[in-house]
Amino acid sequence: MAVAVPPTGTPEPASELADAAPQPSRRGSPPGAFVRLYGVFLRHLLTWGRATVIVALGGLAVLVALAVNVAANEASSTTDPVTAGTELMNRFGFTTVVPICALVFASSALGDTVDDRTLVYLWLTPVARWRMAAAATLASATVALPLVFVPLVLAAAATGAGGALMGGTAVATIVGVIGYSGVFVTLGLKFKRALVWGIAYILIWEGFVATASETAAKLSLRAYTASILSQYTGVGLRLGTLTLGSSLLVPPLVALAFTALTARLLARTDVD
Repeated sequence: MAVAVPPTGTPEPASELADAAPQPSRRGSPPGAFVRLYGVFLRHLLTWGRATVIVALGGLAVLVALAVNVAANEASSTTDPVTAGTELMNRFGFTTVVPICALVFASSALGDTVDDRTLVYLWLTPVARWRMAAAATLASATVALPLVFVPLVLAAAATGAGGALMGGTAVATIVGVIGYSGVFVTLGLKFKRALVWGIAYILIWEGFVATASETAAKLSLRAYTASILSQYTGVGLRLGTLTLGSSLLVPPLVALAFTALTARLLARTDVD
């Protein structure tokens, strides 16, 4: 029987995956396998470079929000701070910051192992594929959420729009990060240059196609975050026409569906 010998100079993620591989068990996935894989993905994803980019975007959101607040105060007779703040968070926070943040981390969770040819170390671990997919998605959301949640809530507060916008921003951020993480983990596993494909999805589908019809809007995660903001603040937003219940429920279901798809792709992927 031929035995595959790992190449010398194995990248760090590969050695981590190899070290974290649980021992085989008669019952399938060994105890603690999910937690160990989750920890490996966390360490792999949380890098200073990625974190710096996301924090910079969040800081920019806060600065823009302060500018909006100042402009609203100077023209208080004609500008409603709630409307201005809600439109800002929708257009910048949930059109740019949230999806880009999720894309940066989630597309790398499994995508990096494909690019550096270390997926084999993960694939050979005696762990159910759905556990791998779930660990990658959960780790992506875990890393992305605090980095985007804090600056966006601060930005919402900086607009001077009040607690309704802050609450809507907090809830929409959590829901949005979960949904996008599930989608982009699959994207990173399936496609090379996942960042390019992800940005194309954000700009083309969510930016243009989703505005063309009500059916297309329901297939856009941006519509659900916009609807949460609209329902919390009472401000009408483009794409923000869905109910609060569906807006809270659908993105997590999308994440679950794409996690199942990721597990299926892992089971069917040829690795070398």
